[in-house]
Amino acid sequence: MGDPKRQRKKYQSPRFSWSKPNLDAELKLLGEYGLRNKRELRRHHMLLSKYRTLARKLLANTRMERLVLEKQILDKLIFLKIIPESSNLDNILDLSIDSILERRLQTLVFRKGLSNTPQQARQLIKHGHITVQGKKVTSPSYLISGDEESVIKCAISIPLGESALA
Repeated sequence: MGDPKRQRKKYQSPRFSWSKPNLDAELKLLGEYGLRNKRELRRHHMLLSKYRTLARKLLANTRMERLVLEKQILDKLIFLKIIPESSNLDNILDLSIDSILERRLQTLVFRKGLSNTPQQARQLIKHGHITVQGKKVTSPSYLISGDEESVIKCAISIPLGESALA
C-alpha cells in the first residue's frame, strides 16, 4: 500500500534529458506559461501521456468493448474543454502539451487580464486572491472546466500596475 508520508513521483524524467532541442522546448514552455520548475511541466506531460495511452489501447479493442470507456474519456476531456464537442479518440492522439497547459488556472488568470504576467498570476493564486465560483483556489495547476472559466474572479481590488502586489 505504501507510506502516506512518502508519496510517489507524479512525473517521469525524459529519456534524453541533455538533448538541446528538448531543453530549449521545455525552457520556452516554462517561460510562456510561468511554470515554477520542470517538474510541473513533466507532471502535465504524464497526464497527457496517460490520456493518449488510454486512447491507443481503446482503439485496439473491438467496438463493443470500448463503447463505455470511450464515452467516459471523451466526456472528461470535453468537460475540461481540452478537446472540442465533436471529437473522437483520434483527436485525443493529436493533443499537445499546450492544450493541457492552456487549461491551468494560472494561464487563464493571465489570459483574462487579471494579472500582467504569468508569474504575477501565480503569485495572486498562491496568496489566495483568486476565486473560482466563490471558492478560494490556491493551486496554480488547477485544471479549469468549461463552466468554471467564466467565474474566475480576483478577490481583491488592486489596480494592475501598482507596486502593492510586487
